[in-house]
Amino acid sequence: MLDYGFEYWLTEEQIGYYRSFLVNEERAGATIEKYLRDIRMFALWLDGRAVTKESAAQWKNSLLDEGFAPATVNTKLSAINSLFAFLRWDGCRVRLLKRQRRTFRDASQDLTQEEYSRLLKGAAYGCPEWLALVMESICATGIRVSEVRYITVEALRAGRADVSLKGKIRTILLPDRLCRKLLKYAKTKKIVSGEIFRAEDGKSLTRYKIWRAMKSLCAKANVEPSKVFPHNLRHLFATVFYQVTGDIVKLADVLGHSCVETTRIYLITTGAEHARQLEQMGLVS
Repeated sequence: MLDYGFEYWLTEEQIGYYRSFLVNEERAGATIEKYLRDIRMFALWLDGRAVTKESAAQWKNSLLDEGFAPATVNTKLSAINSLFAFLRWDGCRVRLLKRQRRTFRDASQDLTQEEYSRLLKGAAYGCPEWLALVMESICATGIRVSEVRYITVEALRAGRADVSLKGKIRTILLPDRLCRKLLKYAKTKKIVSGEIFRAEDGKSLTRYKIWRAMKSLCAKANVEPSKVFPHNLRHLFATVFYQVTGDIVKLADVLGHSCVETTRIYLITTGAEHARQLEQMGLVS
């Protein structure tokens, strides 16, 4: 029986237990950080008040009032719903917003191949040597920025990398040309084994460090900042891969998606493209 009407109080200790649960579930580090950030945002909004189904619904409404996009609101609601499920506060769970399936995407975040080329050229001057290579590695393989660490000397020599994420292992083929470039880079850096991309202290490059380095290219490459972030390189890979193969099922496997519907989101055309397609139908005299 669901416990509607009950009140609960959220503590930092409970959030800590939930974090341990996510770690044991082998959730990605970025996912854990995002969930905890949203949960603490909810706790701050509560300001010491009890957690109820009503208060959770009020938070949903307050997020909309503050101007958060429906998709953003739903990710935040997913975070607190997951926490409620862990704590067995089932009566507090709140419904996500219903959203109509998008038929086209906002062109302001659509990175083109020409813009990608300009970013690579911009990275060749006054930037860390690894920057252009990291961008090429993501864009040429479709890996997530969190998976860059799986590009090792051993993987390059084998021409493939085994990526482990969310309890699943998938094999990513590495283009020969990319392997040659990265092995040459490894040789100049005297890296004989392990990860290719490392920070000055020898540790793995962080997501933030890569993101910040890419943002520094915007003005130099004359590309809108809204288009420049690591995950957009993965989107560009998906778009080009599908244009070449027309195989969405294979693309889903390459990207590591368990559902083709997730892959479909990557392939939504821009509003301008959608408008051109409508014009080509010739249904207006």
